[in-house]
Amino acid sequence: MSAALELDPYAYAFHEDPYPLYRQLRERAPVLHDAKRDFYALARHVDVHRALRDAETFSSSQGVSLDPAASGAVAAAAQSFLAMDPPRHTRMRALVSRGFTPRRVAELEPRIRARSVELLDALVGAGRCDVIEDFAGILPMDVISELMGVPPADRAELRRAADLLVHREEGDFDVPPAAVEAFGTIRSYFQELLAERRRKPREDLLSALLDARLDGDRLDDAEILSFCNLMIVAGNETTTKLLANALYWLWRNPEQRKRVEESEARIPGWVEETLRYDNSTQLLARTTRREVELQGQPIPAGAKVVLLIGSANRDEAVFPRADEYDVDRDTQSSLSFGKGNHFCLGAALARLEARVALEEWGRRFPSYCVRPDGAVRVHSVNVRGFARLPVELAAA
Repeated sequence: MSAALELDPYAYAFHEDPYPLYRQLRERAPVLHDAKRDFYALARHVDVHRALRDAETFSSSQGVSLDPAASGAVAAAAQSFLAMDPPRHTRMRALVSRGFTPRRVAELEPRIRARSVELLDALVGAGRCDVIEDFAGILPMDVISELMGVPPADRAELRRAADLLVHREEGDFDVPPAAVEAFGTIRSYFQELLAERRRKPREDLLSALLDARLDGDRLDDAEILSFCNLMIVAGNETTTKLLANALYWLWRNPEQRKRVEESEARIPGWVEETLRYDNSTQLLARTTRREVELQGQPIPAGAKVVLLIGSANRDEAVFPRADEYDVDRDTQSSLSFGKGNHFCLGAALARLEARVALEEWGRRFPSYCVRPDGAVRVHSVNVRGFARLPVELAAA
């Protein structure tokens, strides 16, 4: 039975709705071997959770993407410490964390709120908008740019490059030329900004990274540039998709919408359930260091293994009524931000941004209505969400 199942992370139909296939995989092929593309896929929560925590067996050193071109040294350049194992990962994370402290994140809340208010007030009276183009695509890039010290005039071009970097063409099992060019654009930009900060430091993350030291160790330019690339892509793409996904799924679930409208205190739960139910990051790759057996399926050493985060978060063995959207659900077992030593460094910032942005949205547009006929999804191997999400607005 399981031989009939096929997982193509590059297929546009899969991007539109992967969840029926996830269910089949959990039931019939929890460890699927795709001989055509030469990878194994883990669909159940227990196995994805183990792989996230077991860096000794499931290595990140060959990158977290399925793209053949994004492995080895290229992975480290593009994905920073995501593509590292201890002790390199431990060293790198410790150093970049010095410039990404809880205090620095918390201090961003007034600016996040002010920018949310500015963007949303401009839409009052407009009657309609595109959630991505007019709000969710702007705010996260502004926040991460503010943190890193990127001037406002440069942010639109960086966002364009970040979008191109994650886009994949159907049928092409690798990084398209436009994404390679986008990577070069982002890296060249930060090379110039880094040189400028070295001459004239400021109160921003880039300057903090230049100054970060731990037991006499410090980051070199290549490491800082790789981290900048990661921040621009992860800080922009995933939170943009989280905001739009949250608005979409609340609109699709009127009873849940009533609960959120009753109390802003439910907004954090709304955010967490969106992360579980339809997370921006659907899958991550690992490479086995040694042979391992999961669910009776042997996986050889050196194999590429795909951790289906989106499937794990819908596993009924962990989340009863997993296919129901419930803002009051206990989501403590969600794997949306990972587990273990690769737990997402930006989780606190993403949660803060989403909470503040959705609070301000709800205060202005409690009766918004999505226009699903105009919605367009992103086509990416790892990232799930909308490229366009038109809505009709009704001011409070």
